[in-house]
Amino acid sequence: MQKQRPFILILLALLQPLSGALAPLAGIGTPIGNATRDLGAPEQPLPVFFSIWSVIFAAYLGFALFMLLRREPWMDRIAMPLTLAGLMNVVWMLSAQLIASQPLDFALLFPIGAAAWASAWQFDRMRGMGGSVAKLTADAATGLLSGWITVAIAISIPLTIRHFSSLGPTDLPWLMLWATLVTASLATWAFTRFISRSPWFFVSLGWGLIGIILNNWTITDMHWLAIMTGVVAVIVLSLRLTRGAHGAVQAA
Repeated sequence: MQKQRPFILILLALLQPLSGALAPLAGIGTPIGNATRDLGAPEQPLPVFFSIWSVIFAAYLGFALFMLLRREPWMDRIAMPLTLAGLMNVVWMLSAQLIASQPLDFALLFPIGAAAWASAWQFDRMRGMGGSVAKLTADAATGLLSGWITVAIAISIPLTIRHFSSLGPTDLPWLMLWATLVTASLATWAFTRFISRSPWFFVSLGWGLIGIILNNWTITDMHWLAIMTGVVAVIVLSLRLTRGAHGAVQAA
């Protein structure tokens, strides 16, 4: 099984974008973006910001190719949780298009996040033991995926609340935004304190918060929500720059 792992990773790197394009390209099911497109919800990033998936898939594929071409012992520690994250991501994308159940889609994000965080934790344990392009790619793949799944979970909380209530997209906008921002902030603290020091996590997180800021500034016209999101983003990023992160090694 271990010998086949690079090929499994490559297969999953290709299946993830292909499974996400099942509805728009093949006309099967409901496109993933339909759940939030033109919703006008204050906690959602602009649709263009979901293009970060292409960068995540590229980093994922890059790590898989490095593992195939010049396999090193440290790669196997990361490969297993990345394989699980990729597999669950395929399941999530198929579910979002073929079943289109918000509670189910929300629940499926958590095993992806757990596997992504596990891969980031495994890589952080080796941080400082020499650098290479392969390690930079592994850091990007694990950190970007961990950060963006954290954003995905945070912005899905209001969607799930609305599913079980009669609230509309613009009802209780401050409460819905805070549900997202507080969740993202607490998850960021946990990630940096116990999991990893990866700067790539903050690239994904910052990208998502900028998307929320621009959504509220240009689409919903809820400018104060955009400003508050910016304040939270500055606080979170400044704490990372000034206080650093403990990560897996120091947490242990």
